[in-house]
Amino acid sequence: MTAVFNTSISEGIAELVLNKPPVNAFDSAGWFAIAAEIDALGANDEVNVIVIAAEGKGFCAGVDIKELAAEPNRIVDVNKGNYETFRAIHRNPKPVIIALHGFVLGGGIGMAGAADILVASDCARFGVPEIDRGAMGGGAHLQRLFPVQKVRYMYFTGEFIDAAEAYRLGAIEKVVPRDELRDAAREIAAKIAAKSPAMVKLAKEALTGIEDGNLEDKYRWEQGFTLEAYTMGDSQESRDAFVQKRDAKF
Repeated sequence: MTAVFNTSISEGIAELVLNKPPVNAFDSAGWFAIAAEIDALGANDEVNVIVIAAEGKGFCAGVDIKELAAEPNRIVDVNKGNYETFRAIHRNPKPVIIALHGFVLGGGIGMAGAADILVASDCARFGVPEIDRGAMGGGAHLQRLFPVQKVRYMYFTGEFIDAAEAYRLGAIEKVVPRDELRDAAREIAAKIAAKSPAMVKLAKEALTGIEDGNLEDKYRWEQGFTLEAYTMGDSQESRDAFVQKRDAKF
């Protein structure tokens, strides 16, 4: 499989950069590879903090809809790959900072919602267009970012919000110009990397443990509805319309 990311480690900071042109949409194998790399970085004693960023037009457009349109049965593998990636971020023993730019959709929302700290460029836009793609999922992670009524509005309409609104709602630590994004993430990472690794690890475990509910269990619940959606004709029509660049007919 062609690499879909690049990784580097320096001064206690691991940087994983998504790089699958043109939109960083990953098939099931890609999601599993990302999850495995994040787990490996979490187990690496040279790493105190992890930064995830991306090349290209946007941070992540989610899953490869073309793969699912051609082979709907792959939804089980895609679901598992998504689950493992989001779990690897949220349950990682090291803090995970994500630098977001352009579109942050679907699986990109899952990664962002699983993270510890977010920075964004002023061009970032957040959305869960699943309702227009014949799927479910992303609500649990979106609700970790935004208030419940905002989540429902975004989920039911498929509409996006921009970085300024995400900052106003408290999800984003800092909004910067695109060319300053990676530096802003690394600046925060350096502050954390300078702390006691043992204390930071304890802090991450403690903070995750006091969260309201179990994020992974909530996401598993949602994934069951994605499987149910895939048994419906409207779901296939949504994916076909997306691939064929036409309006869906229900």
